[in-house]
Amino acid sequence: MSRQIVLCPNVQRDAGFAVTAAVKAMLEADGCRVAVCPVCGERWDPPAFATMDLEDALPSADLLVTLGGDGTILRIAPKLMLHSVPLVGVNLGHTGFLTELDRDNMDLLRQAAAGEFEPEPRMMLDVTVWRDGQRVFDDTALNDAVISGIVQNVRLTALGDGKRILAFSGDGVIVSSPTGSTAYSMAAGGPLVEPDAEAIVLTPICAHMLAARSFVLKPERTVSVVPADVSEGRRCVLSVDGRGLTDLYDGDEVTVTKSRHRLLVAHLGTRSFYETAFEKLGERA
Repeated sequence: MSRQIVLCPNVQRDAGFAVTAAVKAMLEADGCRVAVCPVCGERWDPPAFATMDLEDALPSADLLVTLGGDGTILRIAPKLMLHSVPLVGVNLGHTGFLTELDRDNMDLLRQAAAGEFEPEPRMMLDVTVWRDGQRVFDDTALNDAVISGIVQNVRLTALGDGKRILAFSGDGVIVSSPTGSTAYSMAAGGPLVEPDAEAIVLTPICAHMLAARSFVLKPERTVSVVPADVSEGRRCVLSVDGRGLTDLYDGDEVTVTKSRHRLLVAHLGTRSFYETAFEKLGERA
């Protein structure tokens, strides 16, 4: 039976679906069945071929291909994690740290479509906001959960299994997965962690305390972040993988734990994590 490949083009990156059409034709020439599920755009002109909703395509998918950038992968990760469908990303954006391929080696999608790849599970994080003992917000992150002040700094206490790790004033704190360690956490001074490792990284953002440093915690920890002195003039918000802002209030508690869900990445061996880090983060031999 032919393999079902789902293409998820970011309609803001693939103008007119030119790249999507080329990839679709290439895979269909190899005998694959191809479903196109556009993402990351509310308004777009329909292509010459049929499209479908991602939720309808995933149950029968053997491989999902994103055509965009890191944001495209982060956008669909919560939907994809509910299915054991491997993902391979093609970078049509800027840095593209999460993507496996670029425009110049898209032909390797034929290898991926044939199932010739190494499956690499990525740890994800469950994020919950508790208010007056009630669960008021839930989401799952591939990269990170960021608790931060708006314009002004914010007072935060971070705990691991109920024991204080840090209490400080600053711009905020990032709780990241190993995959997310190369994103905002790294920019804030956090460590790089191999993406297939398991750990929770806690990184303060511009803390007003010399002793504030990043912590690498074992994955079984429950990390809690509690804001204080939140008011109309001192706003505090939560962002999960950059998908919007959720306001936090005094007495709220944000908990972050290792998720039972994982994102399955199709690794084609094009480059190692270390090579990607040096290439994408501006270092050259």
